[in-house]
Amino acid sequence: MLKKFIRTTLNLLKLDLTKNLEYDRLTNLILKGAIKTNSNCIDVGCHKGEILEMILQLAPNGKHFGFEPIPMLADNLQKQFGSKATILQYALAETEGKTTFNFVKNAPAYSGLQKRKYDVAEPDIEVIDVEIRRLDDLIPSNTKIDVIKIDVEGAELGVLKGASKLILRDKPLLIFECGLGASDYYGTKPEHVYDFLNKEMGLKISTLKSYVNKSAVLSASQFEELYNSNKEYYFLAFA
Repeated sequence: MLKKFIRTTLNLLKLDLTKNLEYDRLTNLILKGAIKTNSNCIDVGCHKGEILEMILQLAPNGKHFGFEPIPMLADNLQKQFGSKATILQYALAETEGKTTFNFVKNAPAYSGLQKRKYDVAEPDIEVIDVEIRRLDDLIPSNTKIDVIKIDVEGAELGVLKGASKLILRDKPLLIFECGLGASDYYGTKPEHVYDFLNKEMGLKISTLKSYVNKSAVLSASQFEELYNSNKEYYFLAFA
């Protein structure tokens, strides 16, 4: 609770002491501007539910879906938000089936389908079995989705490709992570992400700050430069 209070206070004061704090603050601003009381939203990689909690506050009349494959976290989310949102214990990808998942017990936020670069000296990894599903197969076609947040430690492109029908149909606002140290462990290159979102899905891509400031969208070369330099690793796609 103390950590959450400190983070909230720093966001209110616009004190971006770290890149993650800046992203938290900008994400909050973007969600507040984009979500209406009846918006329908998806949180992929809920973790402890910070974003899902904000979504529920902003859109109490909407239909919301939260995805979290780690059993312990999924159980907590179900207890906390299950009466207001649909919590599903799946990993999302372009295909469906069963696979293994790397649960980093001493740093759960780094958990994912593939091992990646970790910011902890000795990651304590437990390999668990998970079910993989496609977002297109899980969201009712008559439910228009307005916002999707994706944070799955490098597996974002697979999630997006598994939601291609939904994205083409609804053109939701997408907030997603994409950067070295995570995405590259899945064989993802910046041009793969840019071409899929821009050329196939018809969306523009921006940094969070540029979107808030209503400045220029990113070209393919600019997106690639930010990816390769790791200057930015959270982005936004929109119609």
